[in-house]
Amino acid sequence: MIYLDNSATTKPNPQVLDSFTKASTQYFGNASSIHGIGMDAERLLRKSREQAASLLEVYPNEIIFTSGGTEGNNLAIKGIALEHQNRGKHIITSSVEHPSVIETCQGLEALGFEVTYLDVDQSGLIEIDSLKKEMREDTILVSVMHVNNEIGMIQPIKEIGEVVQNYPKAFFHVDHVQGYGKVALDIQECHIDLCTISGHKIHGLKGTGVLYVKHNVRLFSLAHGGGQERRIRSGTENVAGIVSLVKAMRLAKENQPKLDEKLTSLKNVLIEQLHSLDRVVINTPKINSAPHIVNFSVRGLKPEVVIHALEDFDIFISTKSACSSKSADESAVLIACGKDRDIAISGLRVSMSYETTEKEIEFFCQKIKEVIKKLSEVMG
Repeated sequence: MIYLDNSATTKPNPQVLDSFTKASTQYFGNASSIHGIGMDAERLLRKSREQAASLLEVYPNEIIFTSGGTEGNNLAIKGIALEHQNRGKHIITSSVEHPSVIETCQGLEALGFEVTYLDVDQSGLIEIDSLKKEMREDTILVSVMHVNNEIGMIQPIKEIGEVVQNYPKAFFHVDHVQGYGKVALDIQECHIDLCTISGHKIHGLKGTGVLYVKHNVRLFSLAHGGGQERRIRSGTENVAGIVSLVKAMRLAKENQPKLDEKLTSLKNVLIEQLHSLDRVVINTPKINSAPHIVNFSVRGLKPEVVIHALEDFDIFISTKSACSSKSADESAVLIACGKDRDIAISGLRVSMSYETTEKEIEFFCQKIKEVIKKLSEVMG
């Protein structure tokens, strides 16, 4: 099997699975219980929080454990909006965000908030001057992703943070789900107030994640109850999941330097091979893009047909975001980048991991050529 859909999810690392199993069997107590078994779980939870904070170079009390990217994004955006609506009701995001950001903002619009969706250039980048023009005294939140999940472009997070810094009422949220472990991000240097990370994108387990919340930032809770996680996210903590998440975070950070060099090399080979094919258009920008994602379109061919044809060779790729791949054919990200509709409806995404090998990419390139040629002959 050649698995090239790592932006949708990754195969759990055996060390991560082992840490989950050990924590589940040896530290099964409720971390809120006052007896010894509960206190053992609480100590492990506290240690995990400290380790996560160390990896992100933040304080332990700034770590909120979540169930993943969607919850983290919802908690950050709704939490700020509902808690600080007395300051203003204006939110800024981009037109190429993940559905968990776009739809959260649309939900807030129904509650009376005003949302500005920044346009992007052909590479998918927002323009800093456009952001400056849209910032207002009643802007309370700017939410922009670090690495785009569909085409892999990297937003100028530091420059965005510097703009937001000039507006004391505004907070800055970054969706770092596709970036962590692949593209470095300094939370402090970029003036980030809230930052989302998901475990299953970094060879961790589904249902695990982190939301960094700066120590002086208040959020309206979306889950009231026992007051866990700074009273921001009540509910019995998933200690084993948290332990496994921190293990995955540590492994991802350790592997990042060598992973970047390896994936960049594989990406260059892949793009070079795809460029030589008729009908193929590369959608991933040449510069300012992550090393693990290559998005391309095959004009005139339905992406699901290409995907299933590759599956016959035990090769697995995807089309747009896994969270929207079964919805309308058109990629909102590619449309926002100014692509023609025939390109936007035929986008395909190859996303690699540290397990991806040069032989796998070579085999994929060979088979995608065969598939395109065969399908093109059938289509005429």
